[in-house]
Amino acid sequence: MQANEKEIISTLKYVSHMKHELRLSEIKAYLTNDMSVDQIYDIVKPFLYELDLDVIAEGADFRIKHAPPAVIMKLNKEELKKNEFFFKSAVISPKLQTIIEQYISKKTGKKWDDPVVLDRIRKAVVYQKNRYWKEGTSRRISYEKGYNVLGYLAYQFPVYFVQFQHIFYNMIQAGILKTRMKILDVGTGPGTVPLAIADFCRRVEDLKVGIYCVELYDENIEAFSYIVPQYIPDSVKLQEPIKSDLLKLEPDILPENIDLMVFSNVLNEVHGISIEQKADIVMKLAQRLASDGSILLIEPADRRNSVEMRKLSIALKEAGLWIYAPCSFIWGSGCSLKECWSFEQKQDINPPLLMRKLAECGESYRYINTDIKYSYSILRKDGLSKECYRVPSKAKFARFSKMGMHKDKRINVVCSLMSGDLGDEKYSLYKVCDGTSRKAIYAVLPRHNVTENNSLIKRANYGEILELHNVLVNYNKDKDSYNLLLTKGSTVKWACNEKGS
Repeated sequence: MQANEKEIISTLKYVSHMKHELRLSEIKAYLTNDMSVDQIYDIVKPFLYELDLDVIAEGADFRIKHAPPAVIMKLNKEELKKNEFFFKSAVISPKLQTIIEQYISKKTGKKWDDPVVLDRIRKAVVYQKNRYWKEGTSRRISYEKGYNVLGYLAYQFPVYFVQFQHIFYNMIQAGILKTRMKILDVGTGPGTVPLAIADFCRRVEDLKVGIYCVELYDENIEAFSYIVPQYIPDSVKLQEPIKSDLLKLEPDILPENIDLMVFSNVLNEVHGISIEQKADIVMKLAQRLASDGSILLIEPADRRNSVEMRKLSIALKEAGLWIYAPCSFIWGSGCSLKECWSFEQKQDINPPLLMRKLAECGESYRYINTDIKYSYSILRKDGLSKECYRVPSKAKFARFSKMGMHKDKRINVVCSLMSGDLGDEKYSLYKVCDGTSRKAIYAVLPRHNVTENNSLIKRANYGEILELHNVLVNYNKDKDSYNLLLTKGSTVKWACNEKGS
């Protein structure tokens, strides 16, 4: 920051502390250099959100006033209705699709749907998918080439874009996000998370967000700089991406009191470091987290990445953070399962035009990506948990750690629902957890056994806590796991007297 810029910012801070409201022209009298109001505005604009100041253009001047204090964000009935409608048939808006198509044309010098361009994007998609599934040191995912970014925009982006909005919506409904927030997106790529937030903000009022991003690759930053500013509404204040390697990122260059810190599908791509080293990276950046802020980890739902993310969550818990969701330690003890494969599943998205164009070939299945499955963890400093339930001291529930003692017997258990339906047309299958198990445990509900008393498990949400009464314990030798068979005599209830209590 140059000397005159420092002077202007310092003056703005001073005058705004003295007055609740001012016009930007008023600070001209305090400056040593003669500057126009527009020149002053260009300098202060990036700092207004950080200073908790709102700006309103008034003719040739700008009115500056203190922003209202942030409160817990609550959606009204109309906003809830808009969001539920969006998620029922989620799709990228026509405006955003057009911006992405225009970027492809600008980047390639050809029409976005030119056969040559589409064929090269297909090759980039196949290449990325092959690299993704490689093991060990040979697994290296990068975005150093332009067509790698275009392949991401065509194939991964639509799902990740909607996926983040699901999580963001649920966090607002849970009451852990505010009406005014600073959000840091680490490894932003071409701007997936900022674009998702911008899209969400178009369906709500009274939500203002300052977004700060970190990205390593120049090709991603170029796409970000073209696409994101064109889609951001006035309620979102966007800062230019910080170019940095995640391994070398220093907290001092980040804003203080961040309300939401996002690592979306990025930590799994950092190769060659251990779970403990990844935890050290997150903990270092967590220095800039507000005392009531949240850290959101999101990874793909495949077994390897899901298990690794869950291990990272436990490592962060041991390092001093608290897991807010989806894990709940209902027996008051730490998790002991060595390999936890758990993920959330939502309704498929509608494929955008670009994806459909890619699929107009002999192997269309390679280029359609519409299912939303993801693993996530929300961590905090303040010890807050989404589910506060603890098993009463005299309750007659069997711990999952003692399941071997109950083989072929009927028991009662209390557990978190940790998956959607993993079964088929004959059996519903759900991963369940009580935080004590050393082996994977599943609740099984055959279609012919569904009753009014046990069907709640089919309606319950990921992470919610249920009581399962009169279930039969079966050991699955092939999978080295246990199945809790729900029969017609079984009952499923909320663990609390009332849901959410």
